[in-house]
Amino acid sequence: MKWKHFLLIGFMVFGSMINAQEIKKNFIEVTGVAEMEVEPDEIIFNVGIKGDNKNQLADNEKQLFEILKNNGVKNEDIKFKSMYQNVYSKVKIFTKNLQFKVTKKTDMGNLFESLNQKWITSINIAEIKNTKIADFRKTVKVNALKAAREKADYLLESIGKKTGTPLEIVEIEDYTSDTILPMNFRAKTANIQLEAADASADYSFENIDNIKLKYSIKTKYEIL
Repeated sequence: MKWKHFLLIGFMVFGSMINAQEIKKNFIEVTGVAEMEVEPDEIIFNVGIKGDNKNQLADNEKQLFEILKNNGVKNEDIKFKSMYQNVYSKVKIFTKNLQFKVTKKTDMGNLFESLNQKWITSINIAEIKNTKIADFRKTVKVNALKAAREKADYLLESIGKKTGTPLEIVEIEDYTSDTILPMNFRAKTANIQLEAADASADYSFENIDNIKLKYSIKTKYEIL
């Protein structure tokens, strides 16, 4: 019994010594930051259509699908969002909202000229995207971690020390705008039906700001 107590006390003391050594480790805490701008390659638009009755609304929807199809938009890239009937108006108006996706291959000028129809009530951007955004995010995060290590290296070198084992790595997502509509393009699409008649209007991807990615990685390194 005494021998068991002795072993137990010995392990407790040894464990306390290990914890004390870990607490006494000197470390440096640094944060690495990395940024990247990515060109969008997809835009998702909201579009509203109307009709005086359900049949007219259905006909207008067919015309919309035909216009989009003729401009390279696939059926699977068109989604229904909502439908509404204004029962309080003297004139019954049926409306429907849909979304469609375009890519860089789409002729935006021709598309919006074709969409300049009286039965289209509104067009605005829902999202801007890049199909490889996940890969770009990984790259930015890795670069942020490398920046943190580089910072630790030159700071410790200035005082004659070296960077040891990483003790802690914490990812901090500071800012991403991959689904934020740039203000300068929102203004151009606010009243797209009137502007579409202008043949000189430019609705190309070049009018959209790049997607901005920024990540920070907070790290702790042992000082050697």
